[in-house]
Amino acid sequence: MNKIALEIVGMSYSQSQSGSYALILGESGGKRRLPIIIGGFEAQAIALGLEKIQPSRPMTHDLLKNMLFFYGIEVIEVIIHKFNEGVFHALLVCRQDDEISEIDARTSDAVAIAIRFECPIYTYQHILTEAGITLEASEDPSPDTIIEDEPEENEFSEYLLTELETMLQQAIEQEEFEKASLIRDEIQKRKKKF
Repeated sequence: MNKIALEIVGMSYSQSQSGSYALILGESGGKRRLPIIIGGFEAQAIALGLEKIQPSRPMTHDLLKNMLFFYGIEVIEVIIHKFNEGVFHALLVCRQDDEISEIDARTSDAVAIAIRFECPIYTYQHILTEAGITLEASEDPSPDTIIEDEPEENEFSEYLLTELETMLQQAIEQEEFEKASLIRDEIQKRKKKF
């Protein structure tokens, strides 16, 4: 089967499932999208990887990457290979010396690991046909966009930009990553205005 390359198009808070997020993977160079519902911790791991935020201590996916490197194992690609009863299944394709192995993984974990290894993510035609959606050109968010469904005003709206930058650093050091992402979003929103 021919593999189809995917890229991370965006992530937003799920309106249908409380406490969950929708990770949107898009067909490279195409209009088809795979919306995958993931948990808050997985969304946080993916967001930290995308934003290249380094916590003071390694998170689970960073720890796994460090262990794999230590043992000379490289994740060369991720394949979303199955869609069964509404659940996506993924494989980590790993190489150690000249030996290739496939390891079963949750799709959200596989994507978080792919980000850290900077390896490609693939799926197959039958997955996109069964679970994908096709967006019109006007609906298509630009690549690498994190979609936020937050109101304009939030708990950090009243702070100065310099105060927010200090608060962001403190939140990262204290491993309050959800708070850090909200502060980061407020900083980015303000910088776009200028």
